[in-house]
Amino acid sequence: AGLLNPQLVEKMPAVKAYLEHAESTRRIVSENYEHLTDPDKRLILTVEENVLVQIENLKTHPSVAAAISRGSLKLHAWVYKFETGDVFNFNPDEGQYLPLENVVAADVNLDRTLPPI
Repeated sequence: AGLLNPQLVEKMPAVKAYLEHAESTRRIVSENYEHLTDPDKRLILTVEENVLVQIENLKTHPSVAAAISRGSLKLHAWVYKFETGDVFNFNPDEGQYLPLENVVAADVNLDRTLPPI
């Protein structure tokens, strides 16, 4: 909520500083979703967009980029709904988050093994 309403964290310098790391997310939401006025839906969308932004940030880390290039690492954008316990996975082909159980059920080639250490 503080990311979308900066005035809420004006007197909380640590929180304000922490939220500066999500400035990209705030801009994405404010510039692309002006039509979304329902505060609850806007908050959910902000969380989902932030997960995607953080995945992109992770890809820029040298060790992560190298592991992705080798094929030894796959990143997945998941959102957990505390209220229900549901987990949603971002599907880039559909451009939306889908319930994780749908993704697992549809992916018969899902690799459930860990690489050797």
